Amino acid sequence: MLTDTPQEWRVKATSTPFTGKKTGVRTDEVVMPDGSTAVRDYQVHPGSVAVLALDDAGQVLVINQYRHPVRHKLWEIPAGLLDVPGENPLHAARRELYEEAHVEAADWRVLVDIFPSPGGSDEAVRIFLARGVTEARGERFEVSEEEADMEIARVPLAELVQAALAGELHNTCMVTSVLALSAALAADKGDGASGVDALRPADAPWPARPFTP
Repeated sequence: MLTDTPQEWRVKATSTPFTGKKTGVRTDEVVMPDGSTAVRDYQVHPGSVAVLALDDAGQVLVINQYRHPVRHKLWEIPAGLLDVPGENPLHAARRELYEEAHVEAADWRVLVDIFPSPGGSDEAVRIFLARGVTEARGERFEVSEEEADMEIARVPLAELVQAALAGELHNTCMVTSVLALSAALAADKGDGASGVDALRPADAPWPARPFTP
């Protein structure tokens, strides 16, 4: 089976020409295999979590949000940054699902781990599958800025897969998660159990962003 492997080429020099509120830009002089040196600029990112929340009717909870860099309102799944170094990604995912959609889930599994843009960013994203979705208790989280204009919907998984393949959906976590879940559901193990049962537990190790259980 193919597997990605950690590796780090020698860095002769590094600098941070920009540091923002949550992310920054780093410039590394990297020694190539032939001995030459190449300059690589990339975004330094704390990491993110995303949640594909699937209700009992087979519908996925999605949100519509404006994304200024691409000048689009995108259909996405709930997601957010790992604001605290070493933060447990499951805790962060529960928080984002509550804050963005005011729902909670009884069953959590790791759906897939990705590097969304490894050529230009060190961001790592863990996408969870959340099932047993119910309305959260208490008052709704007060939203602001882009989230104040956010629309929430529930859409059948098959429709999202079709839209992704038709080029109508573009968000990385949305497209990756619906295709991954569709593949997992199709992977019947022959004993009546869905392939979802073989997904990793919610507290599975995540080498890209180690965390405290």
